[in-house]
Formats: sequence, C-alpha cells, structure tokens
Amino acid sequence: MIDEFAKEYLHGELRRVRTSLVWKLDGLPEYDVRRPLTPTGTNLLGLVKHMATLEAWYFGAVFDRPFPEPLGRWQDADGSDLWVTATETREQIIAFYQRACEHADRTIAALPLDTPGHVPWWSHPDVKLFGIMVHVFKDTTRHAGHADILREGLDGRTGMAAGQLEQTDPAAREAYHAVVEQAARAAAALES
Repeated sequence: MIDEFAKEYLHGELRRVRTSLVWKLDGLPEYDVRRPLTPTGTNLLGLVKHMATLEAWYFGAVFDRPFPEPLGRWQDADGSDLWVTATETREQIIAFYQRACEHADRTIAALPLDTPGHVPWWSHPDVKLFGIMVHVFKDTTRHAGHADILREGLDGRTGMAAGQLEQTDPAAREAYHAVVEQAARAAAALES
C-alpha cells in the first residue's frame, strides 16, 4: 500500500513540474524561447527538448520499453537535445515532450516501484523504477527552476502555473532588489 501511495505521489509531482516547464514558454515570441540566455547556451525550448529526450530514454530503453520513435543513441549524446534547430517548431518540440511523457506515464503505470532497470551510461547502472522516478523528477525540477529564472529575466514572469501568477508591483520589486543589493554591497565592504 505504501508503495502505491509513494508512486502516485511522486508521479503526481512529476506531472505538475512537467506542466510548469512547458508553461514557461507561454506568450513568448520564437526568438525568446530559442535564444541562448546563458553563456553555455541554455534556452527555454531547448530545456523542454532535453527533458523529452530524457523521459524517452529513462522510461523507455532503461526498462526494455523503447520509445516508439527514433532517438539518438546515448553513446552519441552531443548536446543537440539542448537546443532547437530553425526547422524544428515549438509545436513539434512540445508534442515530442507530450509523447515522451505519455510513454513514461504508461511505463510508470505498468511497473511496480521495485522493477529493475539498467542505465548503461551510469557508473552504477542497475536501478529500480523508484530510483528513476526520483532521478527524472529531480532533473525536471532542476530544469523547471532554470526555466523560471530565464523567464523572469525575459519579462519578469515567475511562478509554477498560470493560475498562481501574481501581479507584481514594479516599484515594490525594485525596492526589494535595492535592499538585497545594499546588503550584498555592505557584506562585500566588511570583507575588504
């Protein structure tokens, strides 16, 4: 009974954070969802593409339930899943993510938490479904956090979902920012 509760709870949280990741694209022009927003090239649509690939691998081949579409081989991973070509549309990437998540959901629903799997690119490759669920949840949460920061930098939007979006008073935000900046400068002055 506790296994089913844990599985459902973790699966529900994974679904929630998946939705948040995709929501970060809403209302942005093509350039803003694709352009590199960090020195390493991190971009919003690339994060979604990356998570689609990871879900397809981890809940597919790892449990001998291959994703039904062609994927690059993990041995050949070259970072191309972290950005989107000019000919790949936002709709294609989101649809790929949705299909990968649906495939993952079917794997999660079909297998018990202690089902063994094999991740050949890990140093300790023998895993259980529970461990993969935690791993993918952590990765998705991490990248949704990246997306949250990137989106805030673009237009100030923060939050997990449209229904939770709070209207921010720009003057209050600037005042808060100034307080944090002042504290940082004061700490730096104490250090020197």
